[in-house]
Amino acid sequence: MLKLYVDQTFLSPYALAAFVSLTEKGLPFELLTRDLDGGEQFEPAYRQQSLTARVPMLADGDFHLSESSAIIEYLEEAYPETARVLPGNVQQRARARQLQAWLRSDLMPLRQERSTEVVYGLKPIQPLGEAARQAADKLIAVAEAVVPADGGHLFGEWSVIDTELALLLKRLAREELPARLAEYAERQWQRPSFAAWRTQQR
Repeated sequence: MLKLYVDQTFLSPYALAAFVSLTEKGLPFELLTRDLDGGEQFEPAYRQQSLTARVPMLADGDFHLSESSAIIEYLEEAYPETARVLPGNVQQRARARQLQAWLRSDLMPLRQERSTEVVYGLKPIQPLGEAARQAADKLIAVAEAVVPADGGHLFGEWSVIDTELALLLKRLAREELPARLAEYAERQWQRPSFAAWRTQQR
């Protein structure tokens, strides 16, 4: 059985992406946690397996892999008979990777001021500072350009990028978002694979 190691608090957006991908593919897996505050990710055995002492980490037999984007790519190639979590079309898949890389590398002021603790209701929403507001405006502009007019999935059929975009949009209050984007994010939020992650104990 596959094993997925995630943070004990179930707050990592990258762990979420790996969890959702495994769930959508219908692959049985054991969910294990590492106490990041307690430094469990630095234990020698774990560090040797993950190379980077980070979560998530996937274990597939004797093969271990960290970094969620690499995990997603591996699952797509290693288990091609399962449901896809990235677009099948080569150009759409390239666009999906572009969006994924951008969502993870940009918008830092917004991600700092509105952590996933805010998304899951563990911290109250506070007004955004100027830099975070500019990052939010940038996120909204890109989301408006890529989310279909009917509010459907980014690439026609669902992909894990829908989950990743929705999580970032959820860092903003409903009233801070255009109605179409708020509704899109909420639909993704209610998707069973996302809901399964949300029910984990925090």
